Amino acid sequence: MQITSTLLCLSALVSGCALSSYKMREMSQGPVPPVPKDAKSIIVAGGCFWCIEALFEDLKGVYYVESAYVGGSKPNVTYAEVCSGLTGHAEAVKIVFDPKAVSSEDLLRLFFVAHDPTTLNRQGPDVGTQYRSAIFYANDEEKRTAEKIKDEIEKAGIWPRPIVTTIEPVKNYTVAEDYHQDYFRKFENASESERAQMNAGYCRAIIEPKVREFRKKFADKLKKGG
Repeated sequence: MQITSTLLCLSALVSGCALSSYKMREMSQGPVPPVPKDAKSIIVAGGCFWCIEALFEDLKGVYYVESAYVGGSKPNVTYAEVCSGLTGHAEAVKIVFDPKAVSSEDLLRLFFVAHDPTTLNRQGPDVGTQYRSAIFYANDEEKRTAEKIKDEIEKAGIWPRPIVTTIEPVKNYTVAEDYHQDYFRKFENASESERAQMNAGYCRAIIEPKVREFRKKFADKLKKGG
């Protein structure tokens, strides 16, 4: 990936661990796509997890994306608890990928320009520590990679304000409730009557424009049919 051209293109999109949880997700929401043992993952947070999930799950090399809560003071939290802002968790996504097809470095580059990493505890209309920009690491290698890419993005100067993204250890990772998983994909495939039971206004106003632009600019990086 040519970093300069890719980052500049991606910046225009912003508007307004180990696989230990694999079995947890399978138990909570049914079977997930099988992945080989050499699969890797990164955990990132950048506002509402519906938005970040929707951008990454159609990329080549990505096996699946899991919405979750991470970085807080207690295990096994619920959406309601996280929304209170009192647990310290962030809405996050685990991106499980094939390292032979896409690197963690390139996924992090995409992450840094697929949301605004300069707004503290805020993405668009979503405000609170649960919407902070963060990268969560499970080991020293992941920490070094996160620091490297953050530094690279800062030096590239594509953001006019300082980057506030935190780099934190994975703590109290909790898979989000089933209805959060693949939320925008469910919305896209839903009938109008089904959409009426979903957060249709948010999907149309916030998620859809970002996803549409992302798919247009990076059609060559999407899975067939993505």
